[in-house]
Parts: sequence; C-alpha cells; structure tokens
Amino acid sequence: MKHHEKEQKAPGPTAARVLKILLGIPAGIIALALVGLLILTAMEYRPEAVEEAEEWDSSETAGTLSPGESFTIASWNIGYGALGDNADFFMDGGKMVNTADRARVLKNLTGIRDELASVDPDVVFLQETDRNSTRSHGVDEIRFLMGDRSDPTFATGMSYAFACNFRAPFVPYPIPPIGRVDSGIVTLTAFPVREATRIQLFCPFSWPVRIANLKRCLLVTRIPVEGSDRELVLVNLHLEAYDSGEGKIQQTKQLVSLLEREMSAGNYVIAGGDFNQKFSSVDASAFPSLSDMWVCGSIDETSFPKGFRFYMDDRVPSCRSLDRPLAGAPDNDPAAFQYYLIDGYIVSDNLDVERFEVRDLGFVCADHNPTVMTVRLKADGD
Repeated sequence: MKHHEKEQKAPGPTAARVLKILLGIPAGIIALALVGLLILTAMEYRPEAVEEAEEWDSSETAGTLSPGESFTIASWNIGYGALGDNADFFMDGGKMVNTADRARVLKNLTGIRDELASVDPDVVFLQETDRNSTRSHGVDEIRFLMGDRSDPTFATGMSYAFACNFRAPFVPYPIPPIGRVDSGIVTLTAFPVREATRIQLFCPFSWPVRIANLKRCLLVTRIPVEGSDRELVLVNLHLEAYDSGEGKIQQTKQLVSLLEREMSAGNYVIAGGDFNQKFSSVDASAFPSLSDMWVCGSIDETSFPKGFRFYMDDRVPSCRSLDRPLAGAPDNDPAAFQYYLIDGYIVSDNLDVERFEVRDLGFVCADHNPTVMTVRLKADGD
C-alpha cells in the first residue's frame, strides 16, 4: 500500500524570526546613518587659516578713493533671502525649516536689491548670502543682486569679493532636513580691490556637529587710497550665534588682533556686519530680553586698542527673533516681541563718521535691518 505523505509547507514566522526582522530595521538605519556621517566627514569644508577669497574681482570701471573724500557703506544680513516677515526658524524656537518657496525668495531679494539701490552705497557688506543652497532654492544671490548688462542693478560693475562660511553637501537635520548649503559673506565696492583675503575664525564645535556647521570667517578687502601708501581695510564679519560663549570670545580676540595690526600700519579701518553681540556702551533697555528667548552677548569695547569707535543704533532694532512670524503677530511691541541690537561698525579714528543709522524696514524682506554709515577719510593734518 502506497503511503501518502503530507504536503510540506514553508514554516510560518516564529517569534524569533519576527524579532530578528524588527531588530534588523533599526540596525540598518543606524548603519546607513553611520555611512552618511562618514561621507559628510570626508567631504567636510576645511578652509585654511588664511587664504585668498574664494571669488573676487576688481572692476575696471571702479572709481578712485582719496584722502578727504566721503563714501557710504551699508551692511545687511539678508537671511539668505528666505527669512522675511512670514518666517520663523526652528533654531530660534520656531517650527519652520523651509521658510520660503522660490517665489518668496525672489520677492525678498528684489526688496533687498531695491532698498540698496535707494541707498546707493559705495560699499556693501552682506551676510548669509547663498549661491546654491536648498533653503534658497538654488538661487545665486550674488548674481541676482549684482545683475548684468541685460539686467543692471545698483551693483552692476562694482568690485566684489566672496568668502564661504557655510558649506555642506547635505545638512541632515532636522526633519525635513536643511539639505545642501553653500553660503557666505560678500563685500561689494565701487572702488578697485587690491586684495581680498579670508581669515578663518575659531570654531567652537567639535565632531560630528562641526561637519555640517558654519566655519565663520573675516573677509578682509583692501582698497588703495590715491596719493597715499595707506589702504582702506574693509572687514566684513558674521560672528558666532549658537555657541555657549567661548566662540564669541575667541572670535572677538581675533578681530581685535587684526584691527590693531591694521591701525598700527596707518590704514583706514572699518569692521562691520552681524556681531551677534551688542557693544558694551549700547543702551538696549528699549528692547528688553524676554523670558526663554536667545540672549545676545556683549562685546567689551575696552578690550580693543584706543583709536576705535563703535556704532550701533539704540533707537531702531537691527534684528528680530525668529521664534514666530512677524507678519500678523498680534503685538509687535518690544515688550511682547524680541528685538536685538547686534549689527554695527567698528571704525578707526582716522575716519570721520558723518552719518549712521539703522533703516527701519519692518523686517519684511529679512530678519535684519540694514545699517548705513557715511564716513570721510581724514587727510594728513585733519
């Protein structure tokens, strides 16, 4: 009699197999994350301590600058064109990572360009200027602001210099991630540029946070002064914001050393931009620190050598908090909304400051207001 064997079926999932699958999922994710971290480490932006500016050009049509002449300088942290009055930002207590679509970026940049055109400055310091970043939808903001012959702007034909301070092929946090960043500080000038140098500042962050973080710097641009062996030395800066304090201290020391060296050489010196700190002589009582908000540090003016003056406007805030959008906020009073005085200039005393102001634009196009100053180069004997 022929025996009929039972049909063999594939064994069903056992508890051990299910556990193995479940454990394998996070293990795979962890392995993938580690591979990504290694790739980002290998691709980390590692600038030299001192190097030529990555991109600079001296305009052939630039005018000369002589002792006794006056010129106007404007400085503006433009928030990579994406931090208008509609935006908040996760690192400042808000919720947004992607703060503007491409149309809003272009609208913000147009407003920034138009405002600078109305000021008509001879020198411009820009901070947070993107070239090819996810957060600003790939817009080359230097080219947008400078224009070309077919679409001229206030900066068409000006000399310029760019120094990168934030480059990462991919910033993996938060969710959704920031993505690719290529950004830096830009100096535009109506005068010829003799030299443009990037000076690396102290970085307070260690690995792995460091690999997808800012590498802050000073952009030093040298302008020849006609009939003199002196130079106008322009120092564009954006100092540390999110460290525990050590970064700001060390970076300020580097700035002091540079300014002292240039003043000793007899040069005219202007350092300006986003200090992320207020000057110690500034009365910021009109814009009090609110509870649970980021508090800016203070730069001790006495730590600088004699012969420098410090300019910040205590009547108009130069920056707003990004913990919530400003547009439609129920109360924009300084007692209910956080404002800061952190943008300004340090000027050597061989320059006369004829005018200084923060232009109150209501933070429509950026989370900072522009600062504008007119100065005169003192001639010998002044």
